[in-house]
Amino acid sequence: MLKQKSAVVTGSTSGIGLGIARAMAQSGADVMLNGFGEAQAIEFMRAELQRQYGVKVRYSSADMSRPDQIRAMVELARAEFGKVDIIVNNAGIQHVAPVEEFPDDKWDAVLAINLSSAYHLIKAVVPEMKARKFGRIINIASAHGLTASPFKVAYVAAKHGMIGLSKTVAVELAEFGITSNTICPGYVKTPLVEKQIADQAKAHGISPERVVREVMLSHQARKEFVQVEELAALAVFLATDQAASMTGTALAMDGGWTLH
Repeated sequence: MLKQKSAVVTGSTSGIGLGIARAMAQSGADVMLNGFGEAQAIEFMRAELQRQYGVKVRYSSADMSRPDQIRAMVELARAEFGKVDIIVNNAGIQHVAPVEEFPDDKWDAVLAINLSSAYHLIKAVVPEMKARKFGRIINIASAHGLTASPFKVAYVAAKHGMIGLSKTVAVELAEFGITSNTICPGYVKTPLVEKQIADQAKAHGISPERVVREVMLSHQARKEFVQVEELAALAVFLATDQAASMTGTALAMDGGWTLH
């Protein structure tokens, strides 16, 4: 479905991002991985994806809090693939604390990684997308882009901002054949969520098992974690020609969390 296309997926060395990168490669796209991790493990992952799917897979260690490094990653993708057709803004971090105790540096870091990085990546690729009259911008927000939970002031603010950013970009770029959509997952069992379970247990003074049952999945009509593969399939669809008329949407894949 995505042959002769190329994608940059941020935060793709684990979790949701890795699942999306794998699905893009499986669909025929060249892929630029990005994220932190042990160098040898990342190289093994990169080589295995490339071997398994017969596409180019490259890696950038760009720090998503650094606009200059984001621009350098885009230049590397252009040099390796010739162009950038698809971007997936997935990089994210989390910190949990009551608003009056929330550290200022954590606020700045969460906004930088979860929101500002998407702005800088979009800005870096839009000129070439406009010139070629094609582009797919896929932003990974959260159900927290549509609703709120306590102790997550920076994350909720950033994810609401992601949806606003995506909608504005969609309006500006629609006439150039560029779409911009947001996926809003419920809880997915990723390393980030594993850490949240521990943080929420501490914040609420309850066990990790009760966090999963009573905090995380309590609002989801379907009492199960969202699967990475489900999100990846949706991201691939949004990148195809068949999704050309979908733009500016915020698509909840949250087990019925935000239907209330």
